[in-house]
Amino acid sequence: MVQPMTMPRQSLSVADSASAVRARLQGMIERGNLPADGRLPTERDLSDSMGVGRRAVRNALETLLAEGLIWRKQGKGTFAGQAPDKTQVLAAEIVGETNFAEVMEARLCIEPTLAAMAARHALPADIERMRNLARRTVEAADAEAIELWDGALHRFIARTARNKPLLTAFSMIDEIRGNEGWRGLRSKARSMETLKISDAEHHAVIDQIEAGNPLAAETAMRTHLTTLATNLNRILNP
Repeated sequence: MVQPMTMPRQSLSVADSASAVRARLQGMIERGNLPADGRLPTERDLSDSMGVGRRAVRNALETLLAEGLIWRKQGKGTFAGQAPDKTQVLAAEIVGETNFAEVMEARLCIEPTLAAMAARHALPADIERMRNLARRTVEAADAEAIELWDGALHRFIARTARNKPLLTAFSMIDEIRGNEGWRGLRSKARSMETLKISDAEHHAVIDQIEAGNPLAAETAMRTHLTTLATNLNRILNP
């Protein structure tokens, strides 16, 4: 007999972001704090148990759904699709020991290669999902939602590369950049102009992945990350 799922006793404050809710949900999936069928609690139950608004829960679930980590069945609920990589603990240990320059160096080493590999493996359904994530990024209503959808796109490209060791390395960096301080820094560097540039660069990456051109996909991702690094550096060194 399946025991009822019990949620952790600690709750998130209302001020915590949907990114934090997403991390908690990933943790639930990874630890197996779910019934045997993998069904997640309802939005209302998650909202109550985590102490956050339903909007934050909904946004977090939408990004997990778009990334393929959960799935929904009409009239049955939401279910875990695949377990996340076990990198959260290690990332949490080193987040205070690294800096912007090191993280961007690591991203520039890893993500262009992942984009190139994605160009070799992407299926039409993968391309459609990437374009949907890029569209949701520019349609997002606030900075927090933009951050969620942008991160979801980069994570999905990384998974499409179909390389577990590289994905694990990416996931650890992604956990670090998901820190509240890092999110705040990126928010300060974002404007309508930079969002338009980022959108164009996202589509340039996706176009080359769809074309099956690894070298061009790698170059497009490197260009995008270099633009981001330049914008962030302007904030750090006015």
